[in-house]
Amino acid sequence: MRAFIFPGQGSQTVGMGKAMAEASRAARDVLEEVDEALGQKLSALMAEGPLDTLTLTENAQPAIMANAIATLRASGLDVAEKADFVAGHSLGEYSALCAAGAFDLATTARLLRLRGQAMQAAVPVGEGAMAALLGASLEVAQAVAEAAAQGQVCTVANDNDPSQVVISGHRTAIERALDIAKEKGARRAVLLPVSAPFHCPLMQPAADAMADALAGAALASPAVPVYANVTAAPAGQPDEIRELLVRQVTGMVRWRESVVALWEAGVTQYVELGGKVLGPMVKRIAPDATVISVVTPDDVDALVREI
Repeated sequence: MRAFIFPGQGSQTVGMGKAMAEASRAARDVLEEVDEALGQKLSALMAEGPLDTLTLTENAQPAIMANAIATLRASGLDVAEKADFVAGHSLGEYSALCAAGAFDLATTARLLRLRGQAMQAAVPVGEGAMAALLGASLEVAQAVAEAAAQGQVCTVANDNDPSQVVISGHRTAIERALDIAKEKGARRAVLLPVSAPFHCPLMQPAADAMADALAGAALASPAVPVYANVTAAPAGQPDEIRELLVRQVTGMVRWRESVVALWEAGVTQYVELGGKVLGPMVKRIAPDATVISVVTPDDVDALVREI
């Protein structure tokens, strides 16, 4: 069995999508449609930068999705025919839903622009932070967050793989967690260069904004089940998907558990579209899995030959 998987924020790079658009009319069509939906030349920002503007949450989120869907459509592969499941990391869940036909491309782009804006606006700059705990299990990370909170918000945001967990919350709590993590046995604890504390209760205003936006967004049943971040389980009904996407804004990204669940469901091949971020995580979670990362036109050709 096979899953198509889609990367999240942090995978953006200047030049993304450029070679794919030059090689594929289908990829160009994706970027042009996203530009039109947003009323912005996002494709030019993706191709030329500058990086600090591309990295702004409101730009990075639709850009990463557009790159992933352009890569998929350049392949010409039918998701319903070639994938048994889809999944994505954080914003990548929207890419997965778009790939599976639950959202159309323009709707996905507009939702991610709003999501990025709402997440950035939820917490004043400088008040929140995130940190990666390396060489720490989920249980250790939860203990670190609990000890560091001291009346503030400090929670696990991303359970990425057995050796990498991300925490999120008030900046002073996260800074306390850096020292506590080392005391509890983490190999390293590093602040992440992010502009807001994603996937924690401080994001509630953004969750409220997404609840309103999703309530009015056209959403169909996906062609294949989508593994949801907050449950690490497949979802297929529109109302359920809406609810899970709202919960995802403040909830933990259960990526490690999602891959475990996919593996236990019989998925042995994982195809990452538009990035090389999730593939290494998958291998650390399921060492016997086959991972294909698809970034370049040559990768697309290899994927088509492979599957």
